Amino acid sequence: MGTLLILLVIVVAVAFFAVAIYNGLVTARNAFRNAFAQIDVQLQRRFDLIPNLVETAKGYLTHERETFEAVTAARAAAMSGLAAAKASPGDPAAMAELGKAEGVLNGALGRLMVSVEAYPELKASQNMMQVSEELTSTENKVAFARQAFNDSVMAYNNKREVFPSSVVAGMFNFAPAALLEIPEAQQAAVRAAPRVQF
Repeated sequence: MGTLLILLVIVVAVAFFAVAIYNGLVTARNAFRNAFAQIDVQLQRRFDLIPNLVETAKGYLTHERETFEAVTAARAAAMSGLAAAKASPGDPAAMAELGKAEGVLNGALGRLMVSVEAYPELKASQNMMQVSEELTSTENKVAFARQAFNDSVMAYNNKREVFPSSVVAGMFNFAPAALLEIPEAQQAAVRAAPRVQF
């Protein structure tokens, strides 16, 4: 009878321990999904600002049609990448697609801002200064949100990979989450762009 009671206590303790691990994994997964939601908010704001930037610059840069088209196409691709990533935050393919699209958009915005630099009257325009200031603020918020997301993903992945959490994670199919990174080929352009300081 005493052995049965000890065995029952051990089983109950293991069950509580497994439930605690499971709940910790769910909490960590929800944390990185919430962190991605913050990226989504900031990227949507950025996407909404880009048409204003393009329209403001169009009046001055009439010969830069291909630059405007590149920015518009890159924005559309980035919005598509964001939609795919929103459907499955942390999914490696979705994060890679979003990172690549963001890199292309940053490069296109950088080329637009280089064109703007050549026109002092455009740089001095009240509309351009306001849109640029809002875009700069949003870029900073995107960077902070991306960092928070990547930190949350790392915490989740660490939690699901350490023993004994790895056993529970395997039993309940807690898949690894991917960081939001810019592909190596685009990092140089992203580090330099977009320059929106006037």
